[in-house]
Order: sequence, then C-alpha cells, then structure tokens
Amino acid sequence: MSIALYILVMAGVTYLIRMLPFAFFQKKIKSVFIRSFLYYIPYAVLSAMTFPAIFYSTGSFITAAAGTIVALILAYFGLPLIVVAIAASLTAFGVGFLPI
Repeated sequence: MSIALYILVMAGVTYLIRMLPFAFFQKKIKSVFIRSFLYYIPYAVLSAMTFPAIFYSTGSFITAAAGTIVALILAYFGLPLIVVAIAASLTAFGVGFLPI
C-alpha cells in the first residue's frame, strides 16, 4: 500500500510542476529579463547536478580537474560530444598514472 501511495504522491508532484506554469502564465511573457531567466534555468540545473558528480567520480580531484579542463576546452572549440567525452576520460585516466 505504501508503494502505491509514494507513486501517487510523485505523480501528483510531477503533474503540479508541469501544470502550474500553464495555469499562471496564460499570456505570452513579454519581459526580456524573465524570458532570459527561464531560458537559462535548464542549463543551470544541469550544471549544478553534473559538476559535483564530475569532481567526485575519479576519487582524485587532480584527475577530475584535468579531465574537466580538457572537456571544456574541446567543447569550446565545438568538437563533437563523443570526442570531448573520450578525450576527457583519457586525460583523467592518463593523469592518474603521473606521480603526483
């Protein structure tokens, strides 16, 4: 019974999160500030969830930082995601072998 209750509560919360913007914002948002704020929310949330996981994934801050720096540089130059991911992984792996 408790699992069904948990599922119902999660479904209700998910529905409310998706329904409330439609209920409150019936007209198109014309404020440039609010539109830009809403535009960047997904990027901010994704970054907030991803960066802590990156720095705790390898067990060493140095290898994680090296992989992150390489990934940021390659992504800045517009390389494909698979290239960025492989290069960052290989960098973190390689730096792990250095006697630091």
